[in-house]
Amino acid sequence: MRQLRLFFTALQFFTRLPIPRWVGFDPAWLNQASRYFPLVGVVVALITGAAYALAACFLPAPVAVVISTAAGIYATGAFHEDGFADMCDGFGGGMTPERVLEIMKDSRIGAYGAIGIVCLLGLKLVTLSMLPPLAAIGALLVAHPLSRLMATSLIWRLDYARAEGKAKPLAQKMRGVEFLIAAITAALPALAVVALRWLPPSALIAGALAAAIAALWLARKCVRRIGGYTGDCLGAVQQVTEVVIYLGVLASFQHGALAA
Repeated sequence: MRQLRLFFTALQFFTRLPIPRWVGFDPAWLNQASRYFPLVGVVVALITGAAYALAACFLPAPVAVVISTAAGIYATGAFHEDGFADMCDGFGGGMTPERVLEIMKDSRIGAYGAIGIVCLLGLKLVTLSMLPPLAAIGALLVAHPLSRLMATSLIWRLDYARAEGKAKPLAQKMRGVEFLIAAITAALPALAVVALRWLPPSALIAGALAAAIAALWLARKCVRRIGGYTGDCLGAVQQVTEVVIYLGVLASFQHGALAA
């Protein structure tokens, strides 16, 4: 029952989906609920994958991708997209750690954030629309949990960068066994997608490797600029690695534009 409460706590924090009333809410529970962040990604992946599949029965693939992406944004309340935009503003406009954190805390969006989110969403839509339908659904089922695992790795390995903010309840070290649970949760849908032959193993490997490299690069940048991570950094890592997974999958399916 406690584990179920922790899962619903994570689901309540990261999505708009309704949860049973008996769950309640205590910010301290989020310290243990981090193990279930990839499982929240599985739920979001099922929503976006179902939206794509249903739309693709009647509409062209690019339209289905837009509907799928909109469904995911609605389900999560653009929680991670907001973090990505804030990180773009802070890291783009701040010269000192204090100024970066101050900008990231501001609820207003600046030029860096606006340009960043437009480019990110555009890249996500175009990449998914160029994949075969089953591969696109498979990519969604892999990318949402795996990208949340990449974000969770910052909680596991880095220090929280400030003592206040919307992600304060997450400012705790994550135990190795908790990260292992998160990793298993992210791995299961990926293995299922390969078993169903919606994605070849090479596409899964390419996407996962690209995501790991992107997460490592962003983690190093966070440490260098602000000495650790914030909730906005977690959102940014999730969004960037999600898109990078799509890019890795697409690259494994076809040659580049200039290839012979």
